[in-house]
Amino acid sequence: MSEPTIAQRLAAFAADATTPQTDALRLIELSCMDWASCAVAGKTEPVAKALREMATNDAGTPEAAMFGRRQRVPARAAALVNGTTAHALDYDDTHFAHIGHPSVVVWSAALAVAQRVGADRDATRLAALIGAEASVRVGQWLGRRHYEAGFHQTATAGAFGAAIAACRLMSVGPQATEHAINLLATRASGLKSQFGTMGKPYNAGQAASAGVEVATLAALGMTGPADGLSVTQGFGPTHAGEDDQSAFETLGREWRFADIRYKFHACCHGIHAALEAVGDYVGPATIHVHPRWSKVCAIPEPKSGLEAKFSLTHAIALRMAGYDTAALETYSDDACTDKAALELRGKLALSFDDSISDTAARIKTPKGMLHHDLADPIPLDVISQRLEEKSISLLGRDHAAALKAALASDDMPAQMANWMAQTA
Repeated sequence: MSEPTIAQRLAAFAADATTPQTDALRLIELSCMDWASCAVAGKTEPVAKALREMATNDAGTPEAAMFGRRQRVPARAAALVNGTTAHALDYDDTHFAHIGHPSVVVWSAALAVAQRVGADRDATRLAALIGAEASVRVGQWLGRRHYEAGFHQTATAGAFGAAIAACRLMSVGPQATEHAINLLATRASGLKSQFGTMGKPYNAGQAASAGVEVATLAALGMTGPADGLSVTQGFGPTHAGEDDQSAFETLGREWRFADIRYKFHACCHGIHAALEAVGDYVGPATIHVHPRWSKVCAIPEPKSGLEAKFSLTHAIALRMAGYDTAALETYSDDACTDKAALELRGKLALSFDDSISDTAARIKTPKGMLHHDLADPIPLDVISQRLEEKSISLLGRDHAAALKAALASDDMPAQMANWMAQTA
């Protein structure tokens, strides 16, 4: 008997997975809070406005809510708008095995479909968790080679998670879910060359939308190839995938999504370990990080707020100068010419060392070595507290409290739609 295909394994997982006895379910709910907070904060970004206007003009069946406008739109359109909007500020969660941002794609698809089908809180959370777990596994299967070749795992691996979450909520069964996954192999896309433009958040939105689309088509009877992922000329071989089969070894028994990491600073995640390491220290220092960040967040003299988000030395200098690196307004054009920050930046050196993990940073100071690794576990209560503080910072205390209440309600998808209308 032949081994099951990847699509068959993922489809069986989507159909059979039950509520885990781990922190994973609580984390997927915290990720929803983080996703929604980032989306409301990003709703005024030009890319969010453009997608919202297109969805409004297209109209259609009012199935799901979108951030920034009270009007409801088809679930596929809502997933597109919400995925793009929530990633517009690049402040949403990250998974290092996935090599991307899983929740922004999966939650954008899952909540839209949940609102369309009238799902309750428990079904929605579990479907989102199943989708996020699947996207992490696909991301690991594709591997670093896929990412280095220029593909954006948030969109490519994320789209498969979006489809699986949508299929679970629509109760289409394993066979239709398998077809959806194989069909998605011809739809999933996203390039790193879009980074630094509106195309990056659009990658996340179109992945969420594609997931809803293929789930809907599979439910209507559309079929795909027997193996759209690993077969010759399938998704993996044509997209520089590493074909890491170990990614699926513990599927259904272990929840790797539980290794999710959140952004507590409003800049590139490659800077976060250094920001955590430096703490309250102010003075001369050499920042040691992995060489991969040399092409991502090592802009030596940023000229704009956007560039400041991708400058290790300037972000550290801003923190030393007393700026709140968690605040969106910190990364402004004016901050690039702040005299105190510029003086401190002149005392910082940047060194790349491949003996350091790409999740870690070491900072050498006259007083000794400072160190932090983002991969180190963080207690769940600490994560929860910091995310609530982040939500309050982005939304204000009243909207953050209302969001927390909506997430706790039995009819969470419906209450989330009401909350989204209130924050439009």
